[in-house]
Amino acid sequence: MGVEFIYPEFEVIRNEARCIACRVCERQCANEVHAYSEARGLMISDESKCVNCQRCVSLCPTRALKIVKSDCVLRENANWQNDTIREIYKQASSGGVLLSSMGNPKPLPVYWDKILINASQVTNPPIDPLREPMETKVFLGKKPEKIHRNADGNLDCALPPQIELSMPVMFSAMSYGSISYNAHASLARAASALGILYNTGEGGLHEDFYRYGPHTIVQVASGRFGVHEDYLEAGAAIEIKMGQGAKPGIGGHLPGAKIVGDVSRTRMIPEGTDAISPAPHHDIYSIEDLRQLVYSLKEATAYRKPVIVKVAAVHNIAAIASGIARSGADIIAIDGFRGGTGAAPTRIRDNVGIPIELALAAVDQRLRDEGIRNNVSLVVGGSIRCASDVVKAIALGADACYIATAAVLALGCHLCRTCHTGKCNWGIATQQPDLVKRLNPDIGSERLINLMTAWRHEIMELMGGMGINSIEALRGNRLMLRGVGLNEKELEILGISHAGE
Repeated sequence: MGVEFIYPEFEVIRNEARCIACRVCERQCANEVHAYSEARGLMISDESKCVNCQRCVSLCPTRALKIVKSDCVLRENANWQNDTIREIYKQASSGGVLLSSMGNPKPLPVYWDKILINASQVTNPPIDPLREPMETKVFLGKKPEKIHRNADGNLDCALPPQIELSMPVMFSAMSYGSISYNAHASLARAASALGILYNTGEGGLHEDFYRYGPHTIVQVASGRFGVHEDYLEAGAAIEIKMGQGAKPGIGGHLPGAKIVGDVSRTRMIPEGTDAISPAPHHDIYSIEDLRQLVYSLKEATAYRKPVIVKVAAVHNIAAIASGIARSGADIIAIDGFRGGTGAAPTRIRDNVGIPIELALAAVDQRLRDEGIRNNVSLVVGGSIRCASDVVKAIALGADACYIATAAVLALGCHLCRTCHTGKCNWGIATQQPDLVKRLNPDIGSERLINLMTAWRHEIMELMGGMGINSIEALRGNRLMLRGVGLNEKELEILGISHAGE
């Protein structure tokens, strides 16, 4: 018996009275779910291929379609749930490792939703961001421990290299290859227009995007794909990828089917070759080794660019961050276990790592306790979903946030979680030319700009309600946070009081 004998997970409900057999659904579905039956004179569906991407539903001109989750499931069992049994059947049929896309969908705690923001009212009045100054600009990089003056008594304003952001949000790493040219173009244009940065991911930088260099973070992963002198010089900052939240301890893997054309040239590997970045950098087995790479990259770029070290949020993250802060890195990026990705082993995605909220609070406190908090800036990601998540992250100690899933949702992603197939119907996680063209970079960048503009307004409103007029005054200000439904240990790690205290 195989998985093919299980009833399809989704059902295509077609209203025959509305359907005009225009065949839009057939043309738009990369999974070949829809077809026109000449014999029957109507549209038919192979529901076993449906991934619920909602492309057909969105584009049906008569609203004749909807996709629903099937209620035909195996006998109810609290221990052996339907999804678990399906996965066993699938592996028994294929002998393969289960792959999944995007973030962890399990019903684990989302601490952002259990943290509330305090508001000012009387003794510390709120601020109206429409009429009073409100600063959302941030600078990422090493900061001096104290004020220094020159021999003439003037302030010494020289700082190590800094990243300047108009707001405390950046677009996280998504490699060219895992996402399309048009998706990268959308991110690059939006970052440039907004005065923030986007991250190339581990796939190198397409030559067309070098002009966005002042708003680009170039990544160096273990595979070193696309890494060369001009690439390092092109970006405003360099990020060493040690891990990512969706798959801690696991390297990257882009299937050979996506290594075509410009992707192959940009990554500097042959077409059709799997791009595998092993979990360890084979020249890094200690903090001392990491320090060597940090300073090699600084030396290669004449000490003009900050160096970021990206790690996954894991159980000993505070100790890891303490070592990184002493390695010479300027910024630490921490990615939580709900972070998205184009493909990850399902068991890794759903069971390895810890929530970004707890990791952030633990790291910020550890660095403060050791007196080295100013040695580095902290950037966090892994399911930053809205402006209030950003505000809460900064109050817990972050300097800025990375977003990726929220950004691709703005581009049109419907979170069907099949990125690893390369058949993204929305033109994002694909290299098929007919699918890539579905994402218009002009519209994509405009939507990203709209999203970030809206978030910036909301950040200012939230800060104003707290009586705070700058990101710097918000950073690490845990007194403005309260927990609900959290136990004593969770409150202790987060460093906040319970609501009502």
